[in-house]
Amino acid sequence: MTARTFLVRGLLAGLIAGLFTFVVAFTVGEPPIDSAISLEEAASAAEAPVTASHDHADAAASHDHADAAAHEHEEAGGHSHGEDGGGISRTTQKTWGLATATVAIGVALGGIVALVAAVAAGRLGRLRLVGSTALVATLGFVGFALVPFLKYPAAPPAVGSGETIGERTSYYFAFLLISLSVMVIAVLVARQLAPQIGGYWAVVSSAVGYVAVMALAAAVMPAVNELGDFPADVLWEFRVSSLLTLAALWGSLGIALTALLARVPQRAPALG
Repeated sequence: MTARTFLVRGLLAGLIAGLFTFVVAFTVGEPPIDSAISLEEAASAAEAPVTASHDHADAAASHDHADAAAHEHEEAGGHSHGEDGGGISRTTQKTWGLATATVAIGVALGGIVALVAAVAAGRLGRLRLVGSTALVATLGFVGFALVPFLKYPAAPPAVGSGETIGERTSYYFAFLLISLSVMVIAVLVARQLAPQIGGYWAVVSSAVGYVAVMALAAAVMPAVNELGDFPADVLWEFRVSSLLTLAALWGSLGIALTALLARVPQRAPALG
């Protein structure tokens, strides 16, 4: 089985996963985002009169406040609805925009996972092609999505300062790189230990090592806490829906890819 065989099926599996993820994200992910945007707009509207009253003289306060409120309303409308044509409407963001994003991410991720599965085929103990591919998808979800999310979970609109977004992003990707590196090392260690202590204990030892190293990394890496007085119930709903969307993407990708590979006659050995 050639790399092209893996790649083509990975791209197709990614397309399927992207479409499925769109359905999940639209159903469970968009309502919390709408709630967060509403809170952001309400907070901006509440701050506008206070700012205007401090910045202008009493004689012109009423006139300037009306102008500021109108301007604020126009900005909010452009951000969330875009009815004036000044930006992408919220309706477009949560439909075609979201679908385009999930499909693009799904296809790209499907290709990457398929190539990794091609390299791993025949190298993970006694696992056959379907089993090794499923394991690659599972480890990918844990190392690439779940563990980084637990340290730096997604934040809804209105949370976090715009001045620190670059710093917060660098923290996340640094932790992501650590997680993937440690995951690869754990897999290699398990392969080396398997002939000596058996496959079961090799996997257990490597898993414990991965958890220990990542727990230490999480403790050392800087914490991010810019929630302020954001409602806890909306935050919880947003983060749960974000995690469900990630799980839907990786789960559907793993299922689709293993199903597609299982239908291919294995007349030639995997990449060696």
